[in-house]
Amino acid sequence: MSTKCSVFIATSLDGCIARSDGSIDWLERANASVPAGEDCGYADFMQTVDAIVMGRATFEKVLTFPDWPYGSLPVYVLSTTISRLPAGVPDSVQVLHATPHDVVGRTAQAGHHHLYIDGGRTIQAFLRAGLITELTITLIPLLLGSGIKLFGDLPADTDLRLLSSKAFPFGFVQSSYGVFQEA
Repeated sequence: MSTKCSVFIATSLDGCIARSDGSIDWLERANASVPAGEDCGYADFMQTVDAIVMGRATFEKVLTFPDWPYGSLPVYVLSTTISRLPAGVPDSVQVLHATPHDVVGRTAQAGHHHLYIDGGRTIQAFLRAGLITELTITLIPLLLGSGIKLFGDLPADTDLRLLSSKAFPFGFVQSSYGVFQEA
């Protein structure tokens, strides 16, 4: 069985996932317009995931949340600078210093077949490596003007196939794409 690598992320209409300083205050403000009980498919998506792979900056942002959002789900943090996890981090978290291909190999050996890839640089690295199989992007109707972009430079065009698209009454538009893989 091959490993599926999926992205589930929100961006501003101009493609930013965070402000230049990493702040996601704009996303927290936008989420205030979402009716109670609506999660835009996140819980359903998470039910399909075996493990999460995220970058250091995303991990550090998650640590600022009031509660650890992933329960006992395995989380692999890609970092060249973290040598020890902070106190209180669940045992399900591991730090890896590895290439995207090595991460997929290691997680497959651990029995994980559907990875949730999160964090701008991590998503970009997995895209450049040709490992992302599906992208679900929720567009928030806001122009930030500047910030951390979801997509960076790629070595070649990446062909996508629209799988679904949904407009929510509170203004978000969510589209899922399959990534066309060359044989």
